[in-house]
Amino acid sequence: MEKNAKIFVAGHRGMVGSAIIRALKRQGFENIVVRPHAELDLRNQAATNAFFEAERPDYVFLAASKVGGIAANSAAPADFLYDNAILEMNAIHAAWKNGCKRLLFLGSSCIYPKFAPQPMPENCLLTSALEPTNEGYALAKIAGLKYCAYLNRQYGTDFASVMPTNLYGPNENYHPEHSHVLPALIRRFHEAKVAGAPSVTCWGDGSPLREFLYVDDLAELCLKIMEKYHGDDPVNGGSGHEITIKALSHLVAKTVGYEGEILWDTSRPNGTPRKLLDISRAMALGWKPKTSLEEGLRLAYRDFLENPMRVER
Repeated sequence: MEKNAKIFVAGHRGMVGSAIIRALKRQGFENIVVRPHAELDLRNQAATNAFFEAERPDYVFLAASKVGGIAANSAAPADFLYDNAILEMNAIHAAWKNGCKRLLFLGSSCIYPKFAPQPMPENCLLTSALEPTNEGYALAKIAGLKYCAYLNRQYGTDFASVMPTNLYGPNENYHPEHSHVLPALIRRFHEAKVAGAPSVTCWGDGSPLREFLYVDDLAELCLKIMEKYHGDDPVNGGSGHEITIKALSHLVAKTVGYEGEILWDTSRPNGTPRKLLDISRAMALGWKPKTSLEEGLRLAYRDFLENPMRVER
């Protein structure tokens, strides 16, 4: 990317979008275009087209998304499918129509089958059934990455996709119902500590294995993909390490300073049993994750304490 290129970061107020802006500024990019949701709703095709026609960005990081954890995805699959599919298609289509040089689509590791081989390579996509609890969201993300690939093949665009694992870090969403597992645990243990609660109950049995990546490490990968990767297949973004939800809960409790008992509600769903990404394609670009889970949790909890609790935007 040229230093004076016009770069549009969609979803700049979210965790991923704000991390991408930090990474861009660290590398000397200043011509960054943003629009808050109140000014540009990417679900509105006419407004999206008008924005791209007026601004004509050279590069686009499409980090805008409707996100949530197991509870939110299970309760509103139609909303997660519709909102994400509409905004993705509108933005990607408008970028292509208005001569965008490159676009990076931000997806999710939930696109891969529930019982995918571990670690999950990019080519296991669509080889078997998805995890039912977040199928709507996953289908929207699959549609977005496939649309980028099809535009490349049919019209010669140079659009790419990155599929991150579970992310955490500054500007996280700590909504009690719509957040992902790690921010939900941070908020739950913090509130239990403040209230002096004798115990905290977590969902499932704690056995699922999960991988976590600090969001600023992902942002560095996003810039690396823009610079070096040219291909239709997505690029996985993960840490290469996994931890059980039970062990994660104890680590979060330790970070927060909660000393009560941790209980498990086995009537609640576990979700996918294991989700570890094969990150060999990302590392071949010269990228590797830098932030340990312990250090990342410390930074995330500090951000939680220093900023007002965030609800779904």
